[in-house]
Amino acid sequence: MANPYAAMKPFEPREANLASYASHPDKSRGRLHKEDESNTRSCFARDRDRIIHCTAFRRLEYKTQVFVNHEGDHYRTRLTHSLEVSQMARGICRSLGLNEDLAEALALAHDLGHTPFGHSGEDALSDAMEPFGGFDHNAHTIRLVTSLEQRYAEFDGLNLTWETLEGIAKHNGPLVRQTPKSIISVFKNFASNMKLHKPSSPEEAYGGPPSQGTSAVGVRVSRAQRNVGDIRGDQSGKIARSLAEYNDRHNLELETYASAEAQVASLADDIAYNNHDIDDGLRAGLFTVGQLDAVEEVARLFHDVRRSYPGIEQQRLIHEATRRLINRMVTDLIVQTLQNIKDERIETADDVRRLGKPLVAFSPAMQQLNANLKQFLMENMYRHYKVNRMASKARRVVQDLFTFFMNEPECLPNGWRELAGAPKSAKTATVVADFIAGMTDRFALDEYRRIFDVQARSWLGK
Repeated sequence: MANPYAAMKPFEPREANLASYASHPDKSRGRLHKEDESNTRSCFARDRDRIIHCTAFRRLEYKTQVFVNHEGDHYRTRLTHSLEVSQMARGICRSLGLNEDLAEALALAHDLGHTPFGHSGEDALSDAMEPFGGFDHNAHTIRLVTSLEQRYAEFDGLNLTWETLEGIAKHNGPLVRQTPKSIISVFKNFASNMKLHKPSSPEEAYGGPPSQGTSAVGVRVSRAQRNVGDIRGDQSGKIARSLAEYNDRHNLELETYASAEAQVASLADDIAYNNHDIDDGLRAGLFTVGQLDAVEEVARLFHDVRRSYPGIEQQRLIHEATRRLINRMVTDLIVQTLQNIKDERIETADDVRRLGKPLVAFSPAMQQLNANLKQFLMENMYRHYKVNRMASKARRVVQDLFTFFMNEPECLPNGWRELAGAPKSAKTATVVADFIAGMTDRFALDEYRRIFDVQARSWLGK
């Protein structure tokens, strides 16, 4: 049968509205596995579509951030959160002349690697994996999109573009420090004189990812570059082995900042979860509108809405105030970033990467408001005793599942059991971590019941 698309012209990116410092599709550094370009989509739009169609993305519907999935139907899930981040990122990029498709792909992918039960689940899995190099959701996202998703005939993973992978890996900033040449020279001379292992690259000499075949467990991360908005953040201070190993094959330049689109997606994430956590926290009764007086700028917005709409219903009040806060934060981000572009004389995407600091940013006043809001939510929501109780249960589920499968890998489902090694081995730990990280909240709870409740129906009873 003749190919009906054979006569179509190759897709021509619409770059008329893209700024010079944007990520241009025709200047992409390509994919690890070479493919023919699409006739209907840019390379970044194709990345976005592959993310939407992957299994890990569908699972986000039943993964939560603060509340366990069964706590209520109206709280945000990882999926609805990702959609909100995507919508904000596209709007911001449109105003800045950046590539909306790339920002959307990054926004939709940024939470793919999260465990069930939000940060509590990740804490538990990270602790369990500490003897084997730890667990980090960001590195696990890279592992998912480069290896664990097995859908395509010619390669494992999604074979995303370099720009998308770079943005996933470093949207919160560089992961290794830049290497002063003087230190590299001294280190190499010392290694030579002492007949020690000579570093195979400058990055390895100064704590970066070693070249193929060397251990990546001890690679240090600059904690100053971690996202201050993370409830937990990476406590290990190490680049995960999976990320370092992929970087050996496809250098993501972990010592530089990511594209402006990735930086937009990161701050859109901040805006989205701060505001929807206000909404969810009020809905759950974890704090009151009156308690928000502790954050002056937020309290002023609520007072303004009440003044404009006397007697307004509580739910309308909350929505109106949060939408105004979102608008204020988005507008501030756009204005400050445009000023940064002008002040730093940014002309190309590589100028953004080599700047040495984030280009996309809030104004100092908005940074302070953002920090104050995070602190309020930490004290009044994330550490609320009801949330602590849910978190304790969640950690126990993940810990018990990990211990069970580590001791008895023969109890893993088909497809996973064959990949595992001996009980308590590093090979088995990796397989078990991959299996648990892919669980949704409800699957993890069901699996827990099937294993530890002697009266629960097994798979055979279904």
